[in-house]
Amino acid sequence: MLQRTLFFLVLSLALAAPSLSARKCVLTGRWTNDLGSNMTIEAVNKAGNFAGSYHTAVTSTTNEIQLSPLQGSQHRTNEKSQPTFGFTVNWSFSDSITVFVGQCFVDKEGREVLKTMWLLRSHVDGIGDDWKATRVGTNIFTRLQPQKE
Repeated sequence: MLQRTLFFLVLSLALAAPSLSARKCVLTGRWTNDLGSNMTIEAVNKAGNFAGSYHTAVTSTTNEIQLSPLQGSQHRTNEKSQPTFGFTVNWSFSDSITVFVGQCFVDKEGREVLKTMWLLRSHVDGIGDDWKATRVGTNIFTRLQPQKE
């Protein structure tokens, strides 16, 4: 009986150990997504709010792409190691706005990944065109590594 108890204790510790040393995912920093867009998220304050900038690699307009501001919030309850978040990008070069929601993960290799879903709302001239004004999609962001000198 004692051997069985010890076996289960050791097994439990072995299974729990990876979660005890789980690395925390941090939103602050520079990120790039699967389309080549880049964003920078500044410090997250005590309330969970943050600001930053977004430089998209894609657009459906003919306007020149410009760096655009973003504002968002991270869910701060219990200081979770893989937090949920949301942010809005107010495009500087068009009459559109995009909202992103997602979660910050640390993958099996220890890399931070932002999995997001977004809604892009474009300006239309009237309610008759409302049906084509909102697009939806997903992006995966990975942390941009500092360039080595």
